[in-house]
Amino acid sequence: MSAHSETNANHAIRSERGIGTGTKPAFKTTELVAYVLAVLGVLIASAVVDDGAFGAKEAWFDVTLLTIGYMVSRGLAKSGSRDSSDDR
Repeated sequence: MSAHSETNANHAIRSERGIGTGTKPAFKTTELVAYVLAVLGVLIASAVVDDGAFGAKEAWFDVTLLTIGYMVSRGLAKSGSRDSSDDR
């Protein structure tokens, strides 16, 4: 059996098993739901609180930190996965 036919056979086996990337699209993860709920919670809390201790500036800073955390978590999830095109 030639190397080319072995590669095709391995690819067919992987396709049958459904092996692909190890991560889901971002909109299908619970990380996104948790991120959106946390952002909404921060923004609602800043709107409800009347004193100057937690205003718009602090709320948007917290949203920025949440966004950075979300982006890092997605990056770590993607860095540990393999793409099926890596096998070619």
